Amino acid sequence: MAVRPKYQRKGWALLVGGAIIKAALLTFTRHTWVHGERIPARGGCVIALNHLSHVDPLVAAHIVWDHGRLPRYLAKDGLFRNRFLGALMRNARQIPVSRDGAAAADAFGAAVEAVEAGECVVVYPEGTLTRDPGLWPMLGRTGAARIALRTGCPVIPIGQWGAQDLLAPYATRPRLLPRTRVTLRVGEPVDLSAYADRPLDARTLVEATETIMTAITGLVAEIRGEQPPAERFDPRRAGLPAHGNPHTDDDAAGGSRGTGGAR
Repeated sequence: MAVRPKYQRKGWALLVGGAIIKAALLTFTRHTWVHGERIPARGGCVIALNHLSHVDPLVAAHIVWDHGRLPRYLAKDGLFRNRFLGALMRNARQIPVSRDGAAAADAFGAAVEAVEAGECVVVYPEGTLTRDPGLWPMLGRTGAARIALRTGCPVIPIGQWGAQDLLAPYATRPRLLPRTRVTLRVGEPVDLSAYADRPLDARTLVEATETIMTAITGLVAEIRGEQPPAERFDPRRAGLPAHGNPHTDDDAAGGSRGTGGAR
């Protein structure tokens, strides 16, 4: 695969951090990119992926970086409170997301501005690691759909599989050897034209989000060679907390360290 050149300016965080992260991933993973050329070479877009592991943002950055784009993430605001990590993320121009209403709206506005400025915004519509027992994509949140319908930008779905073998959900220690096979399959832009002239109300956003999640799930099914469940897993109906590790009280109160989706 020919790596696309990057046309966007890179700060020190992306230059240094990107080199370190890519070297680590090349050391401990074997990756397969399928249809990576579908990631737009230029222009504002939303990249929407399923969420399996806390290393997902690194894996997604790898494929986006290899195809000439600099990723901007909607990341938990708690990550910015760490002195070193916060400086790194601010220099890399990542977007903090809070779970309270006003600050979440600010994150949405920042994401819209980034897309309108021609940038590539990476979103995990599930908002947290999937709680589906079979690790299939679960019910999505509306952030990716809201950004796309507000800006008219393309949503590029990516199905991924394998990152959970490098770092299991909510695990603290990665399994570095043997090298993990990680596969990311990029789909065609999601067709959201049916929603373009509709008001951005709850019904529109939920339906558009389900269209995005269906595209992602189809890509995951192709990688796995399996059929997904007939009904998408809903953690609320299953009585699980909205965020964090559903198996421990501390994490259920908000201890997840993953990258979140805009609300």
